[in-house]
Amino acid sequence: MKPARYDDSNVRTFNAKLEDRALSAGSLVCVGLDPVRGRMPDGIPESITGVVQFCEALIDATSPYALAYKPNLAFFLAYGRGGLDALYQVCAALPDDIPVLLDCKTGDMAATTTAYATAWFDELGVDAITVNPYQGEDSLEPFLRYADKGVFVLTKTSNAGSGDLQDRTLSDTGQPLYEYVAARAAQWDQDYPATVGLVAGATWPSQLAAIRALAPEQPILLPGVGKQGGDLAGSLDAGLLANGAGVLCSSSRGIMYASSGEDFAEAAGSAAKVLRDQINDIRAGVSSLA
Repeated sequence: MKPARYDDSNVRTFNAKLEDRALSAGSLVCVGLDPVRGRMPDGIPESITGVVQFCEALIDATSPYALAYKPNLAFFLAYGRGGLDALYQVCAALPDDIPVLLDCKTGDMAATTTAYATAWFDELGVDAITVNPYQGEDSLEPFLRYADKGVFVLTKTSNAGSGDLQDRTLSDTGQPLYEYVAARAAQWDQDYPATVGLVAGATWPSQLAAIRALAPEQPILLPGVGKQGGDLAGSLDAGLLANGAGVLCSSSRGIMYASSGEDFAEAAGSAAKVLRDQINDIRAGVSSLA
């Protein structure tokens, strides 16, 4: 039970928005928006205007198959001072019924985090963000106050070097660090009004199973599905909730750059549909075994 000091009884939570969209779209596909500088498809200018045109065309093509969108802050900032304006325009173009998760991996001292919360939640208006928990609970608390937002905690990331720190065993608990983070995130979900999710890569399905056991009800952002070659079937088997949801299967460049030609939007829509159908086939198989 979340503390009474948070009056969130009349607030529609991020998790409710996510579940509604999963049901209406019949999809667990989280479409990443990573406009790589110097890689605009044919017919799109290499400019701020081009970034917005590119992303808007992708949104139009993929929205029937999208559970959520995940713009990545870094790819917009790489375009300089105009990149942030492009991010605002792209977020404004996203359909209101589709959750938006800003991939910014923020984590800092509480006063700085408060400023970040104002920037991303109040000004940009995204529904959720990714955060780095390395500085501890107080560094995340300003984000966790928002009853209508989602906060996805980096837990076991998809990159090959994630084990350098995340797999280190803690002497006091005997757990790898990623398991301890998962347990803390599950507790934060109980203690604060925000929806607290976890980031766990599809490249590590056995670790994902351990994370799900420690966080049995929370949404999991699953990167590494596309170009990183993660184990989609194994990860869904490990991470899906009993209702067949609870996982956001993130694919960015595998969808965005399905074609570099003028048919890029059509190709992106097809790639998103293929991934949605593949996931749903796996979901059906997992459900039949439950």
